[in-house]
Amino acid sequence: MNDLIRRVFIALKGRELQARERGATAVEYGMLVALIAAIIIGTVVILGGQINDAFTRITTELNENVPE
Repeated sequence: MNDLIRRVFIALKGRELQARERGATAVEYGMLVALIAAIIIGTVVILGGQINDAFTRITTELNENVPE
């Protein structure tokens, strides 16, 4: 009987540990998504002005060189 109780206890603890691990994995993925989003936002903020300037120069050059 003692062996049966021990096996049930071990099985229940194993399930509990698996549930904790799944929760930890979800948190880790959430942190990765947040980090990637922060990098994308930072890149857009830093390079946004330069990209806008490049498109403005291209538009100006095209408009100046269009035959009338």
